[in-house]
Amino acid sequence: MSEKKTTSNRRDFLTGRVLKQAAERVGNDLADYLNDATEDFAAPSGGSTIRLSTRAMATEFAVVMNPGPSQQVMHASDALDLIHELEHLMTVYKPNSEMSRVNAQAAEGAVSMDPRLFEILDRSREICVETAGGFDPSSGPLIALWRDCRQQGRIPTEEEITECLSHTGIDQFEFDNLAHTIRYRSPRNELNLGGIGKGYALDLAGQYLLEQDLEDWMFYGGFSSILARGTHNQLPGWPVGIKNPLFTSQRLGTILLQNCSMSTSGSSVQHFRHKGKRYGHILDPRTGWPVSELLSVTVIAPDAALADALSTAFYVIGIEKALEYCDNHTEIGTILIPPPAHGRKLSPVIRGIPNEFLFLDRDQLLS
Repeated sequence: MSEKKTTSNRRDFLTGRVLKQAAERVGNDLADYLNDATEDFAAPSGGSTIRLSTRAMATEFAVVMNPGPSQQVMHASDALDLIHELEHLMTVYKPNSEMSRVNAQAAEGAVSMDPRLFEILDRSREICVETAGGFDPSSGPLIALWRDCRQQGRIPTEEEITECLSHTGIDQFEFDNLAHTIRYRSPRNELNLGGIGKGYALDLAGQYLLEQDLEDWMFYGGFSSILARGTHNQLPGWPVGIKNPLFTSQRLGTILLQNCSMSTSGSSVQHFRHKGKRYGHILDPRTGWPVSELLSVTVIAPDAALADALSTAFYVIGIEKALEYCDNHTEIGTILIPPPAHGRKLSPVIRGIPNEFLFLDRDQLLS
């Protein structure tokens, strides 16, 4: 769907031509995010909402609001337009984007850029350092190598991986925080915001909604990134579904989000097999090989950019290091789900999430 057509559809919504269809009972039709209560476990239930959506960054972005004044819908539409603007800023898949320009020119000398782009690139650098490389925005060459090999029906050689690793690592990029410029050491260097860009877009679009005095809403990008503010249906937050990583059509539980963000990473859906061995799509930027210690990682954080980056980092660095990070950053919560040792029941490792905000289906858990 083009941006022009998407905007036109939303304007139709605003003028009332499809307004009747906008108020809906929350449930599975919201990508399994908001939950109705079930008889299996005492999950909170969702109520009526209004939802606006658009397609950007190869996924669906949507704003979900409690029914209210029509003006809030206009503001939500403007927030969705901002998502498209930010995509054009951050994408590496459009040659005329700001990120593509930086990647093309920064090996020749220090490059200045849109302040928003420098902000999220510098934030990515900080998170990379804090997670000891578990999250690394410079790992694009590795991702491209595995993508090409998958299309060729093979896995990379050690020599190919070693070659890629020689051009990755955040220490190969010179950040000047006073001038807001970046310089690359090599033309083979590349920065890619694929692991944090959706979250950053949600943060800026959400900040716009707050500036319009909208306090109760949920904004999500795809199936993995959510930003929630305020309350819903007389609950202390917005009820969000957590999928069972072994059986993704099943809901493992519900979490209430209020004034925070949630991101989930896992390889249960995106993976491929080669000579009988399964390879996930999440790579360890430090080794160049896929990681498989965990089935899924869910992170709760104050902002969506941080939640996005940490869900990937925790998946890479594993349970022990992830829990250590949470202990040192008490504003972060996580649900780490390792593969079951026997049978199909799961044993989540939970840190930093109050029990009164988390509702799990005990029938799916190892007692």
